[in-house]
Amino acid sequence: MDNPVKEKTSIRVLCRNIVLIKNEVGLQWLIGSPFFPAVTIVSTFRCLHTLPSKVLSPNYLQEAEDLRTLLLRGFCLIGALIAEKNPRLEENARDAIDASIRMRKLLYGDGGELGCQNLIGAVADSDSGKVCFYVSRSEDSTSIETFTSVFYDDQPEKYVWENGCLLRCELGFKLPFCFPVNHSTDPKEIFKCATESIIAKFKDSQVVYMVEILKRTQTPEKGSRPVIFRCSDLDFHRNLSKVELLSDKFGGSDAKSLTCSYFCSESKPVSSYNFVETADIIEVSLLLNRSGKPQTATAPTAEYFPALEEARVSVLEFKLDVLCYAAKDLPLKYAVSSLIIPGLIDQLTSMKKAVLPHLLVQHPQLCPYHFSPPGVLHPITVIYELRYGETEMKQVEVRRSLHIRLGLPLNRPLLRTVNALKFSTLENDRSSLIRKGSPLLKDVHIGLPSSGVSGGLVSLVQGSYEYYHYLQDGFDDSGWGCAYRSLQTIISWFRLQHYTSIDVPSHREIQHSLVEIGDKDPSFIGSREWIGAIELSFVLDKLLGVNCKVINVRSGAELPEKCRELALHFENQGTPIMIGGGVLAYTLLGVDYDEASGDCAFLILDPHYTGSDDLKKIINGGWCSWKKAVDSKGKTFFLNDKFYNLLLPQRPSMV
Repeated sequence: MDNPVKEKTSIRVLCRNIVLIKNEVGLQWLIGSPFFPAVTIVSTFRCLHTLPSKVLSPNYLQEAEDLRTLLLRGFCLIGALIAEKNPRLEENARDAIDASIRMRKLLYGDGGELGCQNLIGAVADSDSGKVCFYVSRSEDSTSIETFTSVFYDDQPEKYVWENGCLLRCELGFKLPFCFPVNHSTDPKEIFKCATESIIAKFKDSQVVYMVEILKRTQTPEKGSRPVIFRCSDLDFHRNLSKVELLSDKFGGSDAKSLTCSYFCSESKPVSSYNFVETADIIEVSLLLNRSGKPQTATAPTAEYFPALEEARVSVLEFKLDVLCYAAKDLPLKYAVSSLIIPGLIDQLTSMKKAVLPHLLVQHPQLCPYHFSPPGVLHPITVIYELRYGETEMKQVEVRRSLHIRLGLPLNRPLLRTVNALKFSTLENDRSSLIRKGSPLLKDVHIGLPSSGVSGGLVSLVQGSYEYYHYLQDGFDDSGWGCAYRSLQTIISWFRLQHYTSIDVPSHREIQHSLVEIGDKDPSFIGSREWIGAIELSFVLDKLLGVNCKVINVRSGAELPEKCRELALHFENQGTPIMIGGGVLAYTLLGVDYDEASGDCAFLILDPHYTGSDDLKKIINGGWCSWKKAVDSKGKTFFLNDKFYNLLLPQRPSMV
């Protein structure tokens, strides 16, 4: 699996935006994979920990601790990028390569468990964003070569996941340790020894690893039975870069030569929308054989070791959850020995360091979570301290730092625990538009034909929503409940984007909220009275703390004049819009607008639908479709003799 650059080829860039922060000096780590060609960049992580007053000088120990937790085994650091005003190209490139060499030694050891690596030193002009690439063919910055050929892949998800898969191993255990009360230094040393003994167990002869398909996510291929590896079967000394990939999924007749593809689907389309929908996932379980056959028959015995002085017993509970990436052609035994086991060691070591300062007081409640943030081609792992609530400043600051490192927006909650990947709830048919646990259709506009606007720019709702309409839940609101249904769709959007955890309110709960704030009399509760955009804004403010902008037009004929403003809303805020005019209310999901001609179309989700949640029936009936203010037959969709209010919910600024 060696990937030397034997001849000058192109730098392959899979991440869509290699410079995370423009107009700002800084250093970014370049991430690749031992399973890809040596100069393939999968993602970039911004360097956060630097020496005081030296923004280009990393604090290597802190950075290594963070990267060791965040980065899945199967991905690795392959270089660095320095962004600077008026950069000194070759000098900065050598500095970037030197930084990479130091970081790799901390992450992978002096021996370089990934072997000799061609390292990339990239230099960006922080003003223009222009990037120049240099490569060192050995881990030495004295000799570097310029690479002018750079290929930006237009199907990066396919590149990563068509030939790769995920392996997951969960392991929970309790760790008791006994220490003397009167020696303050002893407990930490005893705890370190206890964790080291657990780490040693990962390679113990009594431990076996069972590899199988993750039953809840895939339908196994014929004959894909679980495979058992004893530690004696594993090779802990071979460098991962020296492992030969096998194109044959069975890797020969020996079961121990099976490759990861043995548990992967023969053919599965790779979606650019979300890799989790298409990635093959293999489950690895650690089992300890406690019933080995003794050489001679003996009765059970117990040994007693009395404490020589006053002592205390403390029990710490650990939950390890390791996710790794592997090429499908990688032999399974190396996936276990070179990915899963080192991943378990890394995670336990990180938790040990977090526990040590609090060993004699309240222990941290540490739990690993895996996330798939937008724009990042691979999952990341974060260990959260669960003693802090998600809205407490300490936890908010942790997430804010992660957003900055990954180049994520600072006004969207993308790394909360509710955003974490939930492998146990994935279904076989992941392309279904029906969310698990809910009878409601989701994102019904996906796959609609074009609007018919020639040369228009389409601006759409960002994220998922549920379709609420008349007669749902056995509740008859036909003729009066359209604005309530539009509000329910809007609130479902805030739920699915994890801005709130409240349930979508019923009509009665909406009415009760309006009475509580004094907008309506108590007799309003249980009535069939209409509500409009202003009432919706009151409810969103009370239940979610969401502010809204309201646009007024005197006639439906004026709505096309607002298309540019609506397009900016969808691009910057991305929330569904409620349109109310006369006695009708609709949900607006997007606009298609040609600024040159003024031609436009509105993507309308109609809450007046009264049928069953049949997606085909809804689409064919035009209940979710593009509407022009005036169609080709001269028919108007919006009424010219009615004024309209448009409610534009504003996205909260939070992480």
